[in-house]
Formats: sequence, C-alpha cells, structure tokens
Amino acid sequence: MTQPSVVLATASYDHTIRFWEAKSARCFRTIQYPESQVNRLEITPDKHFLAAAGNPHIRLFDINSDRPQPIQSFDSHTNNVMAVGFQCDGNWMYSGSEDGTVKIWDLRAPGFQREYESRAAVNTVVLHPNQTELISGDQNGNIRVWDLTANSCSCELVPEVDTAVRSLTVMWDGSLVVAANNHGTCYVWRLLQGTQTMTNFEPLHKLQAHDGYILKCLLSPELSEPHRYLATASSDHTVKIWNVDGFTLEKTLIASSDTTARLWSVSGGKEIKVYQGHHKAAVCCALHDGPEPSS
Repeated sequence: MTQPSVVLATASYDHTIRFWEAKSARCFRTIQYPESQVNRLEITPDKHFLAAAGNPHIRLFDINSDRPQPIQSFDSHTNNVMAVGFQCDGNWMYSGSEDGTVKIWDLRAPGFQREYESRAAVNTVVLHPNQTELISGDQNGNIRVWDLTANSCSCELVPEVDTAVRSLTVMWDGSLVVAANNHGTCYVWRLLQGTQTMTNFEPLHKLQAHDGYILKCLLSPELSEPHRYLATASSDHTVKIWNVDGFTLEKTLIASSDTTARLWSVSGGKEIKVYQGHHKAAVCCALHDGPEPSS
C-alpha cells in the first residue's frame, strides 16, 4: 500500500476500525476488532502505525499493510485503557487506564518499562511538548504531573474535588494546559518553567463550556497559528470552538452520537465531509495530516 498523506481512522461500537480517504470520504480498509470496544485511537508520528486502546489491551496495527492482525499487543493493564499516545520520535508509547495506572512502553521491547500509580481510574493522559513530563487526569478529580527524568510525581492539582477530569490538552508550545471535567467546566492554566525542569501551573481561566459533561477538549496545533482555538465536545450534542484569546465562543457545531464521523470547517462552522460506514455509534477517531518528523 502507498503511504497516505492524510491518515484518518475511526472506531465504533460495531467492533471495527475503518480507514478513510479524507478528501473523498471513501472507506478503503476495515479491521475487525472483536475482543472489546475501542476507547482511543492514536497514530504514530511517522504515520506508520495505529494504536487502538481497548479493554484491557492496546493493539498496534500497520497502517500501510492489508494485514488484519495487529503487529504487536500490549497486555499489562487490567481494565479499560482510556488514553494512549506516542513520544515525538515514536520510540515509546504511554497509556492510562481505569486500573489506576499510567504506563510507558518501549516499542522495541516486550512489556512496560515504567508504571505510575494514580490511585483512581485514569481517564486522560497527555505528553508535554518537552517530552519529559506526562500529565494525567483521573476519576477523583486529580491532575498529576509525572516527571520522567526524576521518575516521580512532581505536581498534584485538584481543580474540583470528586469531579472527574475527563480530558486534558496542552498547547503545542507548552504554554497552556486545559482540563475538562464532568460538570462541563474547563480549567485553564499557564504553564511556567520552574528553576528546574518542573512545570508550574498558574491559574488563567475557568470556562463553563457546556451543560453536560465534556467528552474531549483539544487545543489547536502549530499549523493554525496565529489563531489559537480550544475545541470542546460534550454529552449535550455540541462541539464548541473557543478563541483562546479571552476564551470567547467562536462557533457551536451541532453534533450527535451516531454512526458517522464528520469533518468541519472551523471558519464557516459547516460540515465538509461525512464518513459513513459504521453500523453502530462511532466512538473515536484519529487524524494525522501534518508532516512526518524529520529524521
């Protein structure tokens, strides 16, 4: 198979993962995933592999092959894996699970190399752009920074006691972090580098984004500069686009829990493409349209 310039994959409660031509909305490959639902999808920086986080395993698939079986399986979690991502060179992977742990996996070695205990179900994990800190959010409302150099927890925050942190996102330049919770609230902090490598959180804004709980929040990538946006998706069937400068509402997109994935124009607030083919609700998607990392 030829390497696609844009990789778009979706997973559904129908136990399939589908790959799409982003521009034509044609599904060109379907992988059966019978063991469990898929909670998260993530594409490696080089666009060669797709990680599917399930219960309780992570499977790695070759994007540029027709092989239906995973090329690698990561099986040390004991409950739903809710977060998965890769270091910028693709050398290692991180994961977070409802078993209360955050793990680091070297893709070239068996098993996990590190494990951090969150003591509550982990819903979200993000890697700081400095590649040396992981930030996790859990069901009890704790946000923790895991310093990979010191191999320890360097910071703990609880923005709202006993209110689950559902999603975390970090600005591409490491300047902001946003945490979205079960009450529809987003907490925004400036990230300041301390005297050591440790990141300090300075409260910047509290945004009541939705009436329902937030499923996902995401800050815009470097490619959208100088415009900076925050997208929030909620159980209230909306996706909202916020201008990071003042956190004013730019657009509200009417979404739904259906069998489709949709591509939207941020400037126009209109859907451009609909990706249809799943037979049950679409759960998650992964899109990689940026350049591959230079070697």
